[in-house]
Amino acid sequence: ALLCFVVSALGITAGSHRLWSHRSYKATLPLRIFLTIANSMAFQNDIYEWVRDHRVHHKFSETDADPHNAMRGFFFSHIGWLLVRKHPDVIEKGQKLDLSDIKADKVVMFQRRYYKPSVVLLCFTLPAVVPWYFWDESIVISFFIPAILRYTIGLNATWLVNSAAHMFGNRPYDQNINPRENPLVSLGALGEGFHNYHHTFPYDYSTSEFGWRFNLTTAFIDLMCLLGLASDRKKVSKEVILARKMRTGDGSHKSG
Repeated sequence: ALLCFVVSALGITAGSHRLWSHRSYKATLPLRIFLTIANSMAFQNDIYEWVRDHRVHHKFSETDADPHNAMRGFFFSHIGWLLVRKHPDVIEKGQKLDLSDIKADKVVMFQRRYYKPSVVLLCFTLPAVVPWYFWDESIVISFFIPAILRYTIGLNATWLVNSAAHMFGNRPYDQNINPRENPLVSLGALGEGFHNYHHTFPYDYSTSEFGWRFNLTTAFIDLMCLLGLASDRKKVSKEVILARKMRTGDGSHKSG
């Protein structure tokens, strides 16, 4: 269950988020295939749809064009946005985005074509069958723990980035935007809770200035670079970060 949680989470954090949504680093074909498999295990919409919604979220954050607009409350930004029809502004703005880079990625488009069977196999079947077959675990436990419980926790860890990390925490980089720094969300979402930083510098591959601290995804990307499977990590200089803190931050960085 823990292994499936980490792998599926990386399919979102290192895959659809940092690689495909923000192009914050480059990945070789084997790594892109692995991240696509992990993304299907996460079952949080296919990469193409995830990227489209996330780019709209950044460009029109906290407006009606934001798919999970936090101004509509905690419940809506956490899960409610998935239970109702999208606001017309979300659809209108999403159609105007340039997604040519995603459409040109054959791995992403292959996943989109076969997304439903890939989810059945990778999100539910394999996590349940492997413990049952290889070490005689009960099929009931195999299904409800590594498959269902792991999937539920993974969903909520991601959703907390949209809800809690937009409401609770400080804003040391830009106090004029809603996203916050939330270490607890970072722990659960493998490093995605440094949200004020991320919305201030969305192109940074680490989504944080603190490297591996509470950020397993950054460690994973660094390991992939060490193995020659990733390259061209985009990073903001310390001078630029400090200047931005002094200019638009809420002053909380002074207290650590």
